[in-house]
Amino acid sequence: MKNRFIKFASFFLALNLILVFDFYAQTVKIKFIETTDEHGAAFPFDFTTQKPSKNSLAQLTTYIKEEREKKDQNVVLLSGGDLLQGTPLVYYYNFEKTNVPHVWAEIMNYMKYDAAAVGNHDIETGHPVYDRVNKEFKFPWLAANAVYKKTGKQYFKPYTIIKKEGIKIAVLGLITPAIPNWLPPKIWDGMEFLDMIETAKKWVKVINEKEKPDLLIGLFHAGIDEKYGGQNSETPKNENAARLVAERVPGFDVVFVGHDHHGWNMSVTNSEKKTVLLLGGVNSARDAAVANCILTFDKENNLWQKNITGEIVGSNKFKADEDFLKKFNYAFEEVNKYVGRTIGGFSAGISSSESIFGPSAFSDLINTVQLDLTKADVSFTAPLSFDSRIKEGKITVGDMFNLYRYENLLYTMTLTGAEIKNYLEYSCNLWFNQMKSENDHMINFQLDEKGEVKLNERNKTPLLKVPFYNFDCAAGINYTVDLSKPFGERVAIISFSGGAPFKLDKKYKVAVNSYRGNGGGGHLVEGAKIPKDDLVKRISASTGKDLRFYMMKWIEQKKNVEPKVLNNWKIIPADWWAKAKAKDEALLFPRRDR
Repeated sequence: MKNRFIKFASFFLALNLILVFDFYAQTVKIKFIETTDEHGAAFPFDFTTQKPSKNSLAQLTTYIKEEREKKDQNVVLLSGGDLLQGTPLVYYYNFEKTNVPHVWAEIMNYMKYDAAAVGNHDIETGHPVYDRVNKEFKFPWLAANAVYKKTGKQYFKPYTIIKKEGIKIAVLGLITPAIPNWLPPKIWDGMEFLDMIETAKKWVKVINEKEKPDLLIGLFHAGIDEKYGGQNSETPKNENAARLVAERVPGFDVVFVGHDHHGWNMSVTNSEKKTVLLLGGVNSARDAAVANCILTFDKENNLWQKNITGEIVGSNKFKADEDFLKKFNYAFEEVNKYVGRTIGGFSAGISSSESIFGPSAFSDLINTVQLDLTKADVSFTAPLSFDSRIKEGKITVGDMFNLYRYENLLYTMTLTGAEIKNYLEYSCNLWFNQMKSENDHMINFQLDEKGEVKLNERNKTPLLKVPFYNFDCAAGINYTVDLSKPFGERVAIISFSGGAPFKLDKKYKVAVNSYRGNGGGGHLVEGAKIPKDDLVKRISASTGKDLRFYMMKWIEQKKNVEPKVLNNWKIIPADWWAKAKAKDEALLFPRRDR
C-alpha cells in the first residue's frame, strides 16, 4: 500500500512539473488599449452642431470587439480619465437627469473597461456626480494621489490587479495634482492631491512587495511636458509629471498618459537604465493608445522576457458598433431632444475665433452676462473654444455648449485698480507679441531658431506659446493695448465705460470664472501678484451652479439678444494691428473664407 502511495505521489508531482513547464514555456500576448480624455464623445454625432462626427467610443467599440475576438491574445481596456465633461450627453446625466444610472457608467460597463484613471474634469463635476458614478462603475476608478485630507487614506482606489493567462498585471492610477489651481475647494472638499512622483515611489514599493506583478502599468491623467505653464522638473506637484514618474520611479513597463490632448508614442529610460514605453491618445475618442506586449518565460533566469511596442489607432477607421448604438439609443434620443430646445434668439452670429485677434462680440457677450449676473464693476473672460460659431436666429440649449465650453462657476472677487491693470498686462503678455513693426506677428506664436512659426507635428497648425483660453479681455472699463510697448507698459486704463474715473488704489468688484478665480492661468497670482492662499479671501460670492446654466436663464429672460462689440478696448497702433491681424488670421485659419 505504501509503495502504491509513493508511486502515485511521484506521478502527481511529475505531472505538475510538466504542467508548470508547459505553462512557462508558452508565449503570452497582451494588448493594452487605452482611451483617454473621452469628454463624453460616445456617439459619432455632435449634439451642438447637429452634424455627424468622425470619432466616437461607438467606433472604438468595433475595434475593441475585433481585438477581443482574436484567440492568440488577451485584451486589457483602460481609460485615462476626463470622462464626465465635454458634451451635452454627460452634462445632461450629470446635472439634469440624476435619478437614473449615469449613462457614462452604463457605457463603460458595457464596453467592459478593466480600469480607469480619474481626471481633473471628472472632479470638476462635483462630489454628487463623481461619487455617484464611482459607485456605478463595475471597474476600479484609480487615483493613488487623491487622499482624504484628515486621514491621508486614498479617496479612490490606488491600484488594481488584473490577471491574464497567469500573468499578473498591476495598474497604478494617478491624477494631475494641480486641481486646486483650477477648481473651487467645495468641488473637491475633504480631499487633497499629492505629488505624483512621491506617490508613485510609495505605491510601486507597496505593489512590488505585496503583489509581485509580472507587468506594472502606469495609468496617469497627466501629460509629459513638465515645463508647461512655467514649471520645471523640480516643481512640487507638477501638473504634467507623467514622464518624470516613468524616468525616476523604476519598475514601470508602460505608462499611459492623458490630460494634454497631445498623443504620444515614445520611450524613455528610467533610473535603472531600463526602457519605459510612454503612450497616450488625444481626446474625444479620436484614437486609442495601444501597447502590444509579448511575454516569453525565460527558464534560465526564471522571469518573463518582455517585448513591448506601441501604436496609435484612429477611431475614424471603424464603423460605429451597431449593438452599441442600439443599446444607448434611448440616451441619444433624449439628449438630442434636450439640446434642441429653443431658449431665445440672436440678432447676429458670433464666432469665438474673432476673440483671438482682439475685441469681439463673442467675448463681449459673455462679459455682458457676467456683469449683469454679478453687478460687478469689471468682468474678465477668454474664449474657451478656438473656433466655435453660433449663427443668427434661434438659440438652442446645444448652442450654449459652443458659447461656453466648461462647467465653471462664476465668482465675484475684490481687486484693486492696480491689480486689475496688472491682470490685463499679464494676459496681454501671454496673448500678444511685442511688435517692432507692422510686419511682425501680433499673436504670441512659438518660434524656431530661424524665427519661423513652429507647427504642431500632428495637424501642422501654428503653435501658440500659451493656450488661447488664457487670452482674457475686460469689460466695464475703457482701455488700450499698445503692441509696440514691452510687458508692463502696454495697458492704459482710461476710465470706466460709464465715464467714471478708474483709480489704481481703489477696490472694485470683479467677475471671473472659477478656473481663473482659483489661480488658473496665473492671471491673479503671477499677474495681479495676489498670494495663492489669499485668493479664497477675495471671493465675495459664487454661483451655485455652472455659468452656462445661468447664461441659459439669462437668454431665456431676454428672449432676443443683440450680440455686439462693446468697443470698450482697442489695440494700437491701429494700422499695425489691422495688418498683423489679417496675416495671423490667415496663418491660423488658412481655409477660411474672409
